[in-house]
Amino acid sequence: MKFAVMQPYLFPYLGYYQLVNAVDKFIFYDDVTFIKGGYINRNNILSNGKAQRFTIPVPGMSSNTLINELSFDKNVKKILKSIEQSYKKAPYFEHVFPIVESVLSDETRNVQHVCSKSISLVFEYLGIKKEFKLSSELDYNRDLSAADKLIAMANIVKSNDYINSPGGIELYEKEFFAARNVKLSFIKMKEVSYQQGKNEFVPYLSMIDILMWNSIEDTKSILNEYEVI
Repeated sequence: MKFAVMQPYLFPYLGYYQLVNAVDKFIFYDDVTFIKGGYINRNNILSNGKAQRFTIPVPGMSSNTLINELSFDKNVKKILKSIEQSYKKAPYFEHVFPIVESVLSDETRNVQHVCSKSISLVFEYLGIKKEFKLSSELDYNRDLSAADKLIAMANIVKSNDYINSPGGIELYEKEFFAARNVKLSFIKMKEVSYQQGKNEFVPYLSMIDILMWNSIEDTKSILNEYEVI
C-alpha cells in the first residue's frame, strides 16, 4: 500500500494531483505551520493568455500558526468572477465551475477543510476513489524530526511504501528510510501540454485550468503523465 503526505493546497498544480493519484492513501499534513508566500491559499489561472494569480486572504495568518487553526476570508465573489470570466468559453466550464464555486464558497472556512475539498472533489468528479486522512487525526510524536514523523505515519497507516513530492529529493535520503523498513520514492511529472483555446500553452497553472480545457478521460490520461523514481 502506497501513501503520501502533503500540506493541503488550494486547487494546486498538476503535480500535486499526480502525487495523490500515485498512492492508495493520502494524508493532508494539516498540523504543521502555515507557509506564508506559499501555495496554500493561492494559485494561478489562465487569463487573456497569461498566468494570473488568485489569492484568498487568511486573516491572522503567520508562520507560527498551524494550518488547521486558520480560516479563509468569506468574500470570494471577486475571485469567482475572475475565474468565470477567464473560463466561460472553455469547453468544460459548465461541469467544472460548480466544483470551484462549491469549494471556494464553502460555509466552513477552515483552511484545511477548503483546501482538502479542492483535492477530494476533483477526484470524485473524475470517478477515481482515493482514501484521505488528516495528519491531525493520527497519534504520532510531533516532536520528531521531519523524516521520522513520516516514518511514524508510515507505521500508523501500515505502509512501507512512501512517495514524496520532488521537493523532498534534497531533504530526505532513501537509505535513511530503508534502514527503517520504508521504501522512499519521488514522483516526477513528465512534460505535459494541452489545448488552452487559441492561446499559446502556459504550464504549471492550477488544476482548474486542466479541468476547464480537458474531458474527464483526457484529464485522467494527463494525471498519469509521471514517473516514480
